[in-house]
Amino acid sequence: MLQQVGKLVALSGLAIAAFGGLLYLLGRLGAGRLPGDVSFGGKNWRVYIPLGTCIVLSAALSLVLYLLHRLRR
Repeated sequence: MLQQVGKLVALSGLAIAAFGGLLYLLGRLGAGRLPGDVSFGGKNWRVYIPLGTCIVLSAALSLVLYLLHRLRR
């Protein structure tokens, strides 16, 4: 039982680290400054609404999940 929990915790940690690395790389490539991203503010505040980035990430994630589903059949 504890071995299974240990494997699950280790895999979860690796998945979180991989996701963090992916987010870091996407930030370096310019994701987050796509057309459609809205940013406005005043002297001491800023509001950022990443609409374009959300649409691109949603389409990419949908494609990946669709392909994984097709491969499992």
